Amino acid sequence: MIGALLHHGQTQAAATVSVNVTDAKGRLVDDAVAALIPVRGTLRARSGASAQIEQKDKQFAPSVTVVQTGTAIQFPNRDTVRHHVYSFSPAKNFEIKLYVGTPAEPVLFDKPGVVVLGCNIHDHMVAWINVVDTPWFAKTSQGNAQIAAVPPGDYELQVWHPRAPTNRPPMRQRVTVAAGAPPLSVQLPY
Repeated sequence: MIGALLHHGQTQAAATVSVNVTDAKGRLVDDAVAALIPVRGTLRARSGASAQIEQKDKQFAPSVTVVQTGTAIQFPNRDTVRHHVYSFSPAKNFEIKLYVGTPAEPVLFDKPGVVVLGCNIHDHMVAWINVVDTPWFAKTSQGNAQIAAVPPGDYELQVWHPRAPTNRPPMRQRVTVAAGAPPLSVQLPY
């Protein structure tokens, strides 16, 4: 359930949209991804963006990453053992075979969707990349996400979390963004 629709405002100033996310029991949720997709118009292109997901202590860090389509991600190995990073996800199918250090080429994430990462050597290693087709997104920390510099207008708010059942689409709600609007509250059903 997504509550609190942002109200219409008179100003044309960009807004910071605050999104509070809780689970089915009302507890604050970390690592939820909130994205705003314009209902009308076109998105600003963002070229040359980059990100990094490390392997350290036989874990991916961070375990949840959100990027805009067109972002290149590096996968440096900070461990003394080799890793074999891969994904068979429809949004990005790739593998970086046994390596130490940083691979020469980053991986380009050019399609929206959730990408599940694994390591062929260490089966317990798992991470998620949520590739969104918008420049307006954030990940929650202590249940709150701040999406900055959002132009006023109508959007579809999409909220996703790695605890969502496999193949479940993100929760969606139409909202109107305006400067000074109250925070959105989102309760996940799980």
